[in-house]
Amino acid sequence: MGLHAELHRRSLADPAGFWAEAAEAIDWTRRWDTVLDDSAAPLYRWFTGGELNTCWNALDRHVEGGRADQAAMIYDSPVTGTKRSFTYRELRDETARFAGVLRSLGVEKGDRVILYMPMVPEAAIAMLACARLGAVHSVVFGGFAPHELATRINDAKPKVMVCASCGIEPGRTVAYKPMLDSAIEQATHKPARCVVFQRPQLKADLVPGRDVDWTAAMADAAPADCVPVKATDPLYVLYTSGTTGQPKGVVRDNGGHAVALKWTMQHFYGVKPGEVFWAASDVGWVVGHSYIVYGPLLHGCTTILYEGKPVGTPDAAAYWRVIADHGVVTLFTAPTAFRAIKREDPDGKLLATYDLSKFRALFLAGERSDPDTVQWAERHLKVPVIDHWWQTETGWPIAGNPLGLELFPVKYGSTCKPLPGWDVRILGVDGHEMKRGDIGAIVCKLPLPPGTLPTLWQAEDRFRKSYLSEFPGYYQTADAGFIDDDGYIHVMARTDDIINVAGHRLSTGAMEEVLAGHRDVAECAVIGVADDLKGQVPLGFLVLKAGVNRPHAEICKEVVQKVRDEIGPVAAFKQAIVVDRLPKTRSGKILRGTMQKIADSESWKMPATIDDPAILDEIGQALKSIGYAKAGG
Repeated sequence: MGLHAELHRRSLADPAGFWAEAAEAIDWTRRWDTVLDDSAAPLYRWFTGGELNTCWNALDRHVEGGRADQAAMIYDSPVTGTKRSFTYRELRDETARFAGVLRSLGVEKGDRVILYMPMVPEAAIAMLACARLGAVHSVVFGGFAPHELATRINDAKPKVMVCASCGIEPGRTVAYKPMLDSAIEQATHKPARCVVFQRPQLKADLVPGRDVDWTAAMADAAPADCVPVKATDPLYVLYTSGTTGQPKGVVRDNGGHAVALKWTMQHFYGVKPGEVFWAASDVGWVVGHSYIVYGPLLHGCTTILYEGKPVGTPDAAAYWRVIADHGVVTLFTAPTAFRAIKREDPDGKLLATYDLSKFRALFLAGERSDPDTVQWAERHLKVPVIDHWWQTETGWPIAGNPLGLELFPVKYGSTCKPLPGWDVRILGVDGHEMKRGDIGAIVCKLPLPPGTLPTLWQAEDRFRKSYLSEFPGYYQTADAGFIDDDGYIHVMARTDDIINVAGHRLSTGAMEEVLAGHRDVAECAVIGVADDLKGQVPLGFLVLKAGVNRPHAEICKEVVQKVRDEIGPVAAFKQAIVVDRLPKTRSGKILRGTMQKIADSESWKMPATIDDPAILDEIGQALKSIGYAKAGG
């Protein structure tokens, strides 16, 4: 039995023993009474009775343990032409001082603080400062619309807001403060104070008596010590879009979170303390929480905080430059970033001028990794390219190829095997387990491992209904797929993206794999559109590689034939259109559901997380040109 299989077996047979052992890597101010508390099942808690401080474990422990002068965080901002490095001591001191600022504004253990920040060091410092005080932070992606921010203010009821004067996108500056002011005006809950970090690119007007200047407050602040909290106390609330339009506040606890993230840095990502780890994401997303801020710092790594894009800041070599400049050993990003790089530089020519000798692994997550993109990255980077799968709710990976334990043979289109702690099953609509190879709902048998969501913020009934009710005894991932004969998990689509064509349940993800394999296609999406005869039929959207100038009709004809050849006539795939770009969230997820509503002439709401709203108009026009979106949405 291999190391992964042995650890996975142990983690399911004796979860309390397995995770108690992992918890020895964390500093506790009080040992736990119970490792796995099942007294309120199916609501499980980890390390009940234990006390710790997450900020201590991320910063102070390393300062005292010999890493004081090692780089903790490197800020690299091509959009401002700025680079700045913080040692563990410097980051600890800045964090302690900002915790003092928050404390002077009345923030105490259990209070909420909403952060509305771009990718600047102050965002991570504010998160860690909240953790230091035992306050609960809730990061809202900088630039979110005022209405969406207001709903989060009403739900979290923060005592203090922390915001920057602006965010910087390629070619434009986005004023955050007016949006924050508008959100507070709309909200029924009114935060007592707002701390504003003034960026030199755009100064914000401050509201007298309410707003506090970050720099001035820091100059006067006395540093605050770490406040021990219960393992089961919340560290943060992160809002994810809810199907009802009311966002869901995913709660993350302190104890299980620290244990799980520290464990994954070594055993999954295969990174050692002292090495440079880069998650090219944003602190507004779960990836930014887990693997820009907490995971690398808990493990004693150097983390990169990057304010830029994969292309356009300045070109498609942006990632190679960061890896070379800072000696990055591991990069974690979204497949959409690599599709953008591949589209701009299909032959990987820009790689040649950069020294990537220290680089040893690429991890992809956040959207299905199509085989063509994975193979492109393997070919040009010549390192393992690991597709892995997890969710905002889980906080860390459910499945992936565990570089830190043993590498399994790659199966393109699969996220490999479940990690220790995860008992993944495939269930049919009747709740019975599906046989190997058959598509069904992907679920995880309870209890979930440490670090996963114990509940939703102030919404336990909604937590039960959203995740635990459809398949009692299991966590419902809302993803669909299958497990093959070798135990590999294939996540094919969201359950909403499994389309029903004349009684056949078909995966849009499988069709996207085929389209992405066409030599001219940089990126693609498949949605199910309403059909009077078959119920639904698939429709493909193609974004072509830079420099392709063949007739679009010819390419569409080829991809239709390719799906027929590789999946079969049962797919009923007969139509594709070429578009300039696909609508996405800021984290890179393609907005398939919104596209489908536009195509079917259903009413739809502008998604709060959309990267560029104008794209939906372009999609609507493209759909109208082939006879869809008749009512215009």
